[in-house]
Amino acid sequence: MVFTIGRAVLRPVLALGFRPHITGRENVPESGPVLLVSNHLSGFDTILIPSFAPRKVQFLAKASLFSSALGRWFFTRIGAIPVYREASSAAQAALDSGRRVLAAGNVFAVFPEGSRSRDGRLYRGKPGAAWLALETGAAVVPVGLIGTSRKVTGRRWPRGRAQIKYGQPLDFSALAALPGGRARREATEQIMCAIQALTGQERTDAHASGAVGA
Repeated sequence: MVFTIGRAVLRPVLALGFRPHITGRENVPESGPVLLVSNHLSGFDTILIPSFAPRKVQFLAKASLFSSALGRWFFTRIGAIPVYREASSAAQAALDSGRRVLAAGNVFAVFPEGSRSRDGRLYRGKPGAAWLALETGAAVVPVGLIGTSRKVTGRRWPRGRAQIKYGQPLDFSALAALPGGRARREATEQIMCAIQALTGQERTDAHASGAVGA
């Protein structure tokens, strides 16, 4: 109910500003745990995905966004979970939050790059998403975002249409026999390849600037 209210507030505004073209919604299972793994171009990404996804989506947001009563009300209603990035245990706390969401049979969204891409390239994925996938057995659906990076100048909103592409679920069953570290590396590579296939981004083996967490 509260998520529906939050999305009802956001969706018309985002639809006007981004005019998103959405494909592949049928690739998101209608029930059961789902891990959405997406590239990250803009601060808008964290609200675009839950606003237009076919199911309720939960995701991590920095705890400072919850410091005011308004921020706490708003971000809670769009499915955000606060994470304290400054804490030494932030990475594991983020993974534990995701595991709880998935264990309850819900949808959790992560950005494997760990931070926004400042130049549009697809940066090296961190292993946290793969760990969640292998640990929980959730369906893993790659998401490709295109055209979500916007700079508003004055009163003018940039023209152009954003795209949200849902790919087919990834199958990690063949990785079950591998040692944990290798399985996570292989799964991470499959995730990043699937995202790149959706977006067409140039890949780089470097980590995104400011990438934190798992």
